[in-house]
Amino acid sequence: MNTFSPNMRPIIRQLDDSAINRIAAGEVVERPASAVKELVENAIDAGARRVTIELADGGKTLIRVTDDGCGMSADELPLALSRHATSKIDGSDLLNIHSFGFRGEALPSLGAVGRLTIQSRASGEEAAEIAVAGGQMAAVKPCALNGGTVVTLRDLFYATPARLKFLRSDRAEMQAISEVIKRLAMAEPSVGFTLRDVSEGKDRTTFRADPCSGDLFDALRGRLAQVMGAEFTDNALNIDAEREGFRLTGLAALPTYSRGSSVAQHLFVNGRPVQDRLLLGALRGAYADYLSRERHPAVALFVDCDPHKVDVNVHPAKSEVRFREPGLVRGLIVSALRHALAEAGHRASTTVAGATLGAMRPEPSGPPRVYQMDRPSQGALSSAYRAQAPMTPAEPYQPFEAQAPRPAEAGFAEFAGSFSGRVDPVEDGPKGADEALPLGAARGQVHENYIIAQTGDGIVIVDQHAAHERLVYEKLKHQMAERGVAAQALLIPEIVELSADDLSRLLSIADDLSRMGLTIEAFGGSAVAVRETPAILGEVNAKALLTDILDEIADFGSSQLVQEKIEAILSRVACHGSIRSGRRMRAEEMNALLREMEATPHSGQCNHGRPTYVELKLSDIERLFGRT
Repeated sequence: MNTFSPNMRPIIRQLDDSAINRIAAGEVVERPASAVKELVENAIDAGARRVTIELADGGKTLIRVTDDGCGMSADELPLALSRHATSKIDGSDLLNIHSFGFRGEALPSLGAVGRLTIQSRASGEEAAEIAVAGGQMAAVKPCALNGGTVVTLRDLFYATPARLKFLRSDRAEMQAISEVIKRLAMAEPSVGFTLRDVSEGKDRTTFRADPCSGDLFDALRGRLAQVMGAEFTDNALNIDAEREGFRLTGLAALPTYSRGSSVAQHLFVNGRPVQDRLLLGALRGAYADYLSRERHPAVALFVDCDPHKVDVNVHPAKSEVRFREPGLVRGLIVSALRHALAEAGHRASTTVAGATLGAMRPEPSGPPRVYQMDRPSQGALSSAYRAQAPMTPAEPYQPFEAQAPRPAEAGFAEFAGSFSGRVDPVEDGPKGADEALPLGAARGQVHENYIIAQTGDGIVIVDQHAAHERLVYEKLKHQMAERGVAAQALLIPEIVELSADDLSRLLSIADDLSRMGLTIEAFGGSAVAVRETPAILGEVNAKALLTDILDEIADFGSSQLVQEKIEAILSRVACHGSIRSGRRMRAEEMNALLREMEATPHSGQCNHGRPTYVELKLSDIERLFGRT
């Protein structure tokens, strides 16, 4: 890459304004979505209550942003197209930022690579228009406009055609623009947004969010329901916590409402949408105990603080930030989310019941596919055949009332030859006493694994093994928290050679690692000595463990690897120590399990984030049978 020639000394030159603007555009305007983001942020900063975005061909040939903000006078229009000219800061304090934009680079950068026209009218002023194409500015002229501003950008990157080759399809660019608008809509619930596709002379509204009113959570829930869907808000918890000048608000979904990727994770700092490694790492750490690594939580979280405590000027697109006290912010996110999830108790996502009802509805005609894992065992078939076989003459029919009742306390011997379904008698007593409880009263067990309970307005189906596994796991964690993590001292400390940077990173979290049973200390040079490891992990490859911890710090800014490994061991212990599938339970055992689930936090999902129970409302069951 080095083009230096010993026969020719390079000469320093001053670039002209056109080249400077095109270079700036390369940093700020990566694709049409970047241009839309800059223009819509300008509209919001201007106090707009409604913003309309019109696009053609994925924003490649037309982007038009119309707002009802304060507008600009004719004298300000040429200044708006000058680099580093802005109304949002005075330049005396670059940390005191209260707006989306502050650099004054967006409009001149867009004018350098496309055909830009601005029409604007300030209150008490005449409307005016200015145009710039490829960096060449035309004179200001009058125009017709009631108020606000209309910015039209045509033929993006026509002045830098090489950039056009790197754009994706119209559909992909349109999706990227839609995501930008949705993130800004979440940040500003009081502003209305309309996104329209006017390609090929058509006019199709692809996204619309009307302004939401009310207090903080009412407006936010209303806007998030418009953007992320009502299912998210129905299964999300309110988050409101504060610590040493930082405030965290928003909504976080239950673990059972998780996604296969991180597309539903939306983070904001002082109202600005960001993709920050520190915040994403804290979010991952907060849910680490409830979700497997391939599942991702759905959240919309807002961190607010004094602008001097965060630097937003560390990325060309302002998509990353740097906190003065990153550990404080991370701790606030982890503790607030875990506290909210603990308060949710045994609650599980309503989408679980929806999926169950969907599975019960009739499928299309034709023979259903039967997979090997779904084929019943020969023993189960034999039991079912015996249960459904016609009676022999030696077994005369008896009415149900005339059959001898089985003793309720007979234990498990009575089931030795029975098939895998049974009903427990309803005890005499005040009607609805247990049914009024959240998980109801046990009424039966099927396939020696699923408890059927009756509630006041429906039924609950509980996976006995998954539920008890979570209960045992929570007990083991509580015991570990009380007694601490037992450490085993190595007879001969293991010496691991690291780079100087890696050594510094590890030693900075040495106290945290020591609390988890991993004791390290500097050993001279860039080496580290591992003196103790968590006893529960058994034999440990210290070098591989430290390398994994360093990789996690590089990715997320912190590491929960040791804690996750310990909790994974506890999870496996809980799995082996819990009620197994195939265990027949008495009525009092089933009810005791239900009561313990109600009293234990996080019992609504197993250790891998799957639901431990499904609740079906009576109205849904009646709808299945066409009774409503």
